Amino acid sequence: MTGPKAYLTYARSVRAGAQSGIKECKHQFAWDRWNCPDSATQPKGLRRATRESSFVHAISAAGVMYTLTRNCSLGDLDNCGCDVSNNGKIGGRGWLWGGCSDNVDFGERISKLYVDAQETGQDSRAAVNLHNNAAGRLAVKATMKRICRCHGMSESCSVQTCWTQLSDFREIGNYLKLKHSQAQKLDIDKKRMRAGNSADNRGAIVDAFSNVAPTELIYLEDSPDYCRRNTSLGLHGTEDRECVQYAEGQGQWERRSCRRLCHECGLRVEERRTEVVSSCNCKFHWCCTVNCEDCSQAIVKHVCARRDGGGHSFRRRHRVPK
Repeated sequence: MTGPKAYLTYARSVRAGAQSGIKECKHQFAWDRWNCPDSATQPKGLRRATRESSFVHAISAAGVMYTLTRNCSLGDLDNCGCDVSNNGKIGGRGWLWGGCSDNVDFGERISKLYVDAQETGQDSRAAVNLHNNAAGRLAVKATMKRICRCHGMSESCSVQTCWTQLSDFREIGNYLKLKHSQAQKLDIDKKRMRAGNSADNRGAIVDAFSNVAPTELIYLEDSPDYCRRNTSLGLHGTEDRECVQYAEGQGQWERRSCRRLCHECGLRVEERRTEVVSSCNCKFHWCCTVNCEDCSQAIVKHVCARRDGGGHSFRRRHRVPK
């Protein structure tokens, strides 16, 4: 497919994929001081090539590739379907390639075409962003699963037919979150970059990338203080962020969330109670009305607040819509 129709068809998947990447980002960093931009196109949060922006580029590129690949396999895109290029070939001892493998090569190609086109610069920041985009796409491939079906007399499984399938996107998010924690700060020869010669610039960038694996996330600049609000950088700070005060049976990030988000940022934990009114004890009367009672429930949240504030707060919320 080519032309305007192709652009519009793929663009819908690209937008959906980019937003799924941001949604996953917010899940992965839900209890961190930095908890992702609100959208993949939010410019302020991505101006600096920090460790966090490396994750945004990687998870967004992965989300676009994932959505394109999935939609291709579902038959939602014209002239695109399963990857059957290996079908009939021996994959290993006792199994053959067959079935309907997810077409990741298609997803990778179109994702690269759309996502990488956003980087128009020739500087080190653009090179870093492109590298992290590619690392995100490699994460999709690295987490793919092999699914097999048995064949033989009475399903003896003497021979298996196997195909590859996308993993759940959460697995890709977990994979890239680990890469984020292991991200490398790129050391570029600043003297060569300041020389202003384009050949020197390219040479300095190539040298800096020489020891970096394609699967690793990289960054150029140290992270800012995510505790504090900084509108110029698009940072909201941790004031008014919710944390988990009592987290029995929760993960380590939830258990430590109040300490990390509030105490270590110079804030205190404030308990806020909200009364929610909703319909309850509804009874059907013949014919044909439903009568309900009003029930209220106190919802308790713990949020980070300035130390000069005081006490608990109680706010009443309007009725929950039916």
